[in-house]
Amino acid sequence: MPNFHNIAAYKFVPLSELRMLRARLLALCKGWELKGTILLSEEGINLFVAGAPGKIEQLLAELRSILGLGELQVKVSESEQQPFNRMLVRIKKEIIAFGVEGIDPSRRTSPKLAAKTLKQWLDEGRPVTLLDTRNDYEVKLGTFRNALPAGIDSFRDFPEAVRKLPSEMKEQAIVMFCTGGIRCEKAGPFMEREGFKNIFQLEGGILKYFEECGSAHYDGECFVFDQRVGVDPSLHETESTQCYHCQTPLSKEEQLDERYVPGQSCPFCFKRPEEQMALNIARRHEAIRKAFAPLPGSTPYDNFKPINIPEECDEKTLLDALCRVVVNVPAEKWEEECARGRLLDMKGEPAAANRTVRAGERYQHKFPNITEPEVNGGVEILHEDEALIVLNKPAPLPMHAGGRFYRNTLQYLLNKVYHPQKPHPAHRLDANTTGLVLVTRSRHFAGKLQPQFERGTVQKSYLVRVQGAPKEDAFSCDAPISSEAGRLGARNVDLETGLSARTEFRVLCRNADHTTLLEARPLTGRTNQIRIHLWHLGYPVCGDQVYLPGNKMGETQTLSLIDPPLCLHAWRIAFTHPLRQARMEFSAPAPKWAGDSNGWRAE
Repeated sequence: MPNFHNIAAYKFVPLSELRMLRARLLALCKGWELKGTILLSEEGINLFVAGAPGKIEQLLAELRSILGLGELQVKVSESEQQPFNRMLVRIKKEIIAFGVEGIDPSRRTSPKLAAKTLKQWLDEGRPVTLLDTRNDYEVKLGTFRNALPAGIDSFRDFPEAVRKLPSEMKEQAIVMFCTGGIRCEKAGPFMEREGFKNIFQLEGGILKYFEECGSAHYDGECFVFDQRVGVDPSLHETESTQCYHCQTPLSKEEQLDERYVPGQSCPFCFKRPEEQMALNIARRHEAIRKAFAPLPGSTPYDNFKPINIPEECDEKTLLDALCRVVVNVPAEKWEEECARGRLLDMKGEPAAANRTVRAGERYQHKFPNITEPEVNGGVEILHEDEALIVLNKPAPLPMHAGGRFYRNTLQYLLNKVYHPQKPHPAHRLDANTTGLVLVTRSRHFAGKLQPQFERGTVQKSYLVRVQGAPKEDAFSCDAPISSEAGRLGARNVDLETGLSARTEFRVLCRNADHTTLLEARPLTGRTNQIRIHLWHLGYPVCGDQVYLPGNKMGETQTLSLIDPPLCLHAWRIAFTHPLRQARMEFSAPAPKWAGDSNGWRAE
């Protein structure tokens, strides 16, 4: 025997003191162990509630005691299971969202047509247009024979759908219907306002028609907004379900389709992995465009850089600690910054230069009203799955915060586009270097991918255009590279104490302007390794403003958008996928400075 009574009811009537009414109804419903939803508005009430028959009767008695709801009519069905998960009582602007001003069903609605009268009209073959005002996914489960669907995804789209109806329909007899009648209460007056002259609404909707007339002139089921999904003309729950992903109702036959995976997909939303990835990437590109237009660092803001006091600075002055922690800033500059109130303690108060500090304390260096230099925000996603993102980084674009850049960075962009995830780049490219970057979507996957770089099992190759013409078509460099950064962060060849490094090179194209296009394969991963090795060999990279011809060094800096590009591009990469454990390879399109690919072999 059915254990639950399911009631659906609505009434357009002015209601007041909604907060008090909400609190009372919520407390009573929870006390009676009822579940469902009650919507309250100044225009009336709309509800779907289920529970034990006696408790449902107590709720109805309570509702009918409210001024204006004494004649509240309900539609009742039965079920063996509770179709709702929880009890909600909410206050809304409208009890059925429509968004059209001036439509007030509590004052006037279109004429109502009784269910038995509609059946009689249809039995007699009376000329009438049946207009289904429901959403397309509801219509899919069933509707009246030869009915005209509104063709909408949301009831808010109904006004625009009405305006597209043929003008000759304004003279025809039209009977509108929906699940329980509430949508027609607003749809009817709107259509009359649009010039339709013979509008009727099916009283009580499809559910009332089922109750009084059964399945006559109706094909299929009626979609309902609870866990039952569908009811048949006898008002019993059917075997239909609903796709978790796209919310499409599914018949018993559609649930047997191999594309139906509960909680994931159905025949109507299933896409092959490559199709789904393409859609995801398209959405990411749109999100990237919005995140970098305008550039987040283009609006002036206050930036705060943390400074931690180390153990060796315990009980020293703040000035002494600053000079020890940030060695490239002179004491005079720190004194000036402290005098301006730009060194703040953990309470946010300015700290004097002669203040005694303790180990472990944290201070902040305030940079007021800064604007960051422009960068290239044209990040291109090449691959995306549950563990990994492969992207083609443009230049100039720093990967991480530092120097003049805190918001105009790749990491800031990824955090914004993939929120609440915080993707982790598994390796780095210089701000001025373009090409492939592997990004993991969690620390867990980072822990599986980054060790591959440490073990040297990730194979990388770069395109690089250099000044000069190497004599050999294949050559290498083993010059060790300094472990510590020098002036302005640059590194150098250090034959005595440097770290071991090896890069192999292959000539791809010799150009008429005495430049050469090379493929570079770094077998170790030292900072600036390719640039330093080529500079050491006498073939500096075109566009490099640090490692200059003649064994000279320039200023370390991020190029501007108008500067000639650094001709270094992370071209290809091969690695083992951190989740699937399969070997994967990717390549990024060659940049313009690499020339016509027909002029060299892209093997």
